[in-house]
Amino acid sequence: MDKIKILVVDDHAVLRDGIRALLSLHDDIQIVGEASEGKEAIEKVRELEPDVVIMDIAMPGMDGLEATRRIRKKNKDVKVLVLSQYDNREYILSCIKAGTSGYIPKRALGSELVTAIRAVQKGDSFLYPSASTALIEEYLQRPGGRDPYETLTAREREILKLIADGRTSREIADMLFLSLKTVLGHRSKIMEKLSLHNRTELIKYAMRKGLVTADT
Repeated sequence: MDKIKILVVDDHAVLRDGIRALLSLHDDIQIVGEASEGKEAIEKVRELEPDVVIMDIAMPGMDGLEATRRIRKKNKDVKVLVLSQYDNREYILSCIKAGTSGYIPKRALGSELVTAIRAVQKGDSFLYPSASTALIEEYLQRPGGRDPYETLTAREREILKLIADGRTSREIADMLFLSLKTVLGHRSKIMEKLSLHNRTELIKYAMRKGLVTADT
């Protein structure tokens, strides 16, 4: 019997160890690798060719949403299963639009994670009940509406995350090798597209999206 090859992506080593211990109890599942952030996950997918990627979202460096988009763009056969602490409507919809095959919260039982892995590997979708409810409510309230986050460029998403991480505009400019004027221009564009008005609102928005945790 061919085993389901799993790549675990999370910036917390303790959680990765817990998932490894849990999945080692099942003969049809094999963890072939781990990654602690998005860019590493993309490289490990290319190298290890897993069947399913268990993906966290709020991570340092490239977040899980952007990593999922790039993984799915390059290899449609790889399934991405989001395992996260967030379950608000806006966040779940962003995960689905990024190309995930399933969503399950970290508070779920281990048996539910195994069920989700087997489901997405077969080509099915798996949404935890709270996620299904949130998704239905989202479409009822915004039928056909486009998530404003989807209008942000990759650079704008990167800067939004850095702002939410507490970086100043000068620090962001130095990190990304951009001029301060360019960073301020991106920041203005981000606020315009998201209908936000100050740094505090940007940070709260990023937290709702799961791009940064409350204790970051």
